[in-house]
Amino acid sequence: MIFTKRQLLKNSVGLVAVSALGLRAGQSRAAVSEFRMIEAGGASGESIEKGYIAPFTEKTGIKVLRESPSGLGKLRALVESGDNSVPLLEVGSPELYQAVALDLVEPIDWDVVNPDPIFDEAKHEYGFGYQYYSTVMAWGEGQRAPKDWAEFFDPEALPGKRSLPDYPSYILPMAALAAGGSIENVYPIDLDKAFESLERIKDSVSVWWQAGAQPPQLLQDKEVQYAASWSGRVAGAPGIEFSYQQGLLDLAYFVVPKGVDPELKKAAMGLLHEMSVAKNQAVAADVISYTGPSTELEQLLPQDRIGEFPTTTANKSVQMFNDGQWWFENADEVEQRWQEFKLTL
Repeated sequence: MIFTKRQLLKNSVGLVAVSALGLRAGQSRAAVSEFRMIEAGGASGESIEKGYIAPFTEKTGIKVLRESPSGLGKLRALVESGDNSVPLLEVGSPELYQAVALDLVEPIDWDVVNPDPIFDEAKHEYGFGYQYYSTVMAWGEGQRAPKDWAEFFDPEALPGKRSLPDYPSYILPMAALAAGGSIENVYPIDLDKAFESLERIKDSVSVWWQAGAQPPQLLQDKEVQYAASWSGRVAGAPGIEFSYQQGLLDLAYFVVPKGVDPELKKAAMGLLHEMSVAKNQAVAADVISYTGPSTELEQLLPQDRIGEFPTTTANKSVQMFNDGQWWFENADEVEQRWQEFKLTL
């Protein structure tokens, strides 16, 4: 956690003496002096601080207090407790659809955000898609590169220990591809075939990771030879190679918790505007090799590192896009089968 949790100061303490009417993304003064946001933490949080909060605070004078970690549980707790002091909270794409179904979020005020050009999938009615990331195949330097997930899942073709995520949403699409699917038709996932792939590879999996820092460390320590990893964790890491081929591209979203203070929501839309600005996204991408949703970002990224970023034209074209709606609709069945599978490990 970057800042300790604190309540937003209101009325004569927290409000400055200006009108809140017409507050939009570009105004230099606002009716609030600070607000809280809950994000994933780590280097991702630092990228938010440098890329988006810094220019937002410079323009508006509003301080943004970051807290972490985030997730659907935090969102639900805020709404059910009546805590209306957090106007922005980060969720993954499956969590976004669940939050909408549970009536935990308010629509994004897109007219107030007034975004610069961004990809269509980032402009959800209830979520601002601010950061792309990928789950990719990675391997230790000197190991033979897998050409696809079918080969990655074949321990005879590629001998060595693996590390896979202990999250079905980050490995079942790859397992489905290993069974003969394609990135164009991986959804709806054939769960029978996906779990058959996992059965074939499970004896070669020495670590089912739960923290994103584990795969690169395991690869660098040579405890495993191959891993499925989040791209930002292995991009540029010494002693590690990776590929976006058949990667799983996904978006992290910021949502507005239901019942938030209206003035805080207005102010927060200004921060979302800063997240749509290509030059700000380039600053954030320099902190961690994830990318924002601007359609104009690629030309601003460092060209000597261009292969690290998930949404360049070359890298985006060889990946599948995660289907948050499918995960929401199939969550119960997937969780039951995943837990049954884990009992066999």
